[in-house]
Amino acid sequence: MRAVVEGLGIAYEQGDAEAMPYADGQFDLVVSMFGVMFTPRPSIATAEVARVTRSGGRIAMANWTPEGFIGKMFQVFKAHLPPPPAGVPSPMSWGDEATVRARLRHGLADVRLTRRIALMRYPFPPAETVEFFRQYYGPTQKAFAALDPAAQAALRRDLVELQTAHNTAGTPGTTEVAAEYLEVVAVRG
Repeated sequence: MRAVVEGLGIAYEQGDAEAMPYADGQFDLVVSMFGVMFTPRPSIATAEVARVTRSGGRIAMANWTPEGFIGKMFQVFKAHLPPPPAGVPSPMSWGDEATVRARLRHGLADVRLTRRIALMRYPFPPAETVEFFRQYYGPTQKAFAALDPAAQAALRRDLVELQTAHNTAGTPGTTEVAAEYLEVVAVRG
């Protein structure tokens, strides 16, 4: 891990973003990089993030946008999977400015939203990039796991087509995709 190489003492803990085991106001900075956006109940997750942030502390998030590449990938999933349970919002709603402002309006101030691009570079072609996502990216793992072999083949075909269509890599046998995300920075009042 890079933290070890850099000599940083970081404690990693796995937990529930809707029920964090931390005291109120315990942290100066709370960061979610494409994490909180996948909770099924945004109002609870937002309240928890605010609760564990001290007054005057910052909350920083990165959330994929519905219009960006990962949003397009979720549209492919949607075409192949049954709809989610009623009342469960799309994770992509965390990439919509109006939705984020509404979710962060209680107890948070100075909310700044900036659209940014993450260049996703892979040392293999689009078809292998899909397999990389299938092995290491939770939403892709779950999508494939929910389908029978024939439906998996159709999903794979559509994902390879998406990766190929958005590949801007100049080197053959590699993949580079520009994925838009929404940077969110807010201060707890």
